[in-house]
Amino acid sequence: MNEKDYIARYEKRNFDAPLVTVDAVLFTYHEGLLKVLLVQRSTHPEKGKWALPGGFVSEAEDNSLEATANRKLKEKTSVIPPYLEQLYTFGGPSRDKRGWSVTVAYTALIAHQCCASAIDTVSSVDWLPYTRIAQLSLAFDHQEIISRAHERLVQKALYTIVPAFALPETFTLPELQQVHEAIIGKPIQKKSFRRRIEQANLLVDTGEKRSEKGRPAALYRLSESSADHKFIRNLEL
Repeated sequence: MNEKDYIARYEKRNFDAPLVTVDAVLFTYHEGLLKVLLVQRSTHPEKGKWALPGGFVSEAEDNSLEATANRKLKEKTSVIPPYLEQLYTFGGPSRDKRGWSVTVAYTALIAHQCCASAIDTVSSVDWLPYTRIAQLSLAFDHQEIISRAHERLVQKALYTIVPAFALPETFTLPELQQVHEAIIGKPIQKKSFRRRIEQANLLVDTGEKRSEKGRPAALYRLSESSADHKFIRNLEL
């Protein structure tokens, strides 16, 4: 039998196969807090619980796992993120009551103003503070998935300027420090932080200012090469 005949006769339903889904962990920075995008499940299993936006892979509709993630985000939240980064694959016989399942998790940090209007149109979707997540009974193993995504985001906040992508296009240095601190979960020494940022030439001074607690503060935007820069030492040191 040649390969062509073998493939023609192959019946994949003769073999056990796990449920395959994709889930997305979207973070944003809003009202001084790091937040996670969650949806409230309207069907069983885990009906009524908060969960990550996601769903089953569709062989007919999706040409990649990332396509599945974007499709389910659009369907469930109306949010279309500017990018998605593959995080980790979670699988096992007990994570879903429907059977042995695998989910491929994606993550992204996005600016709140890019999706606020979309979220406002969906009643079962909300940005919840990350500090509240541990107190909730989330669906499936989504608590673990969010924790893993947060660990990666913390590393980015310690060694890169990626947190700036959660801010508006122009921002002040205090705002940049605040978003780093919200992600890391602890304060950073102000003088050291500013010195490290300025020495790396990651920001462009727009020449504009904004009043901040009575003082005019310079407004900056990211330079073109800022996303690729990695600090040799983390920003806490």
